[in-house]
Amino acid sequence: ILGVRDIHADHAASHIGKAQGIVTCLRATPYHSTRQKVFLPMDVCMLHGVSQEDFIRGKQEKNVRDVIYNIASQAHIHLEHVR
Repeated sequence: ILGVRDIHADHAASHIGKAQGIVTCLRATPYHSTRQKVFLPMDVCMLHGVSQEDFIRGKQEKNVRDVIYNIASQAHIHLEHVR
């Protein structure tokens, strides 16, 4: 946008965008769950033994929190790459 032509800036912007996308998806999870939709990666959910139904029913058990933590950690990793 500002005419910056730098591979490092492009790389940082890419990681920031990925982190923002992950966080936006997490923040929207309660909203989507009330509409019977879950947009979280099912491989992570299955890793922790969580189903889409668990999110739709609003369960807040440890394994559900572990899914959220796992996904949020991916956003954190992208921010660390930027730093």
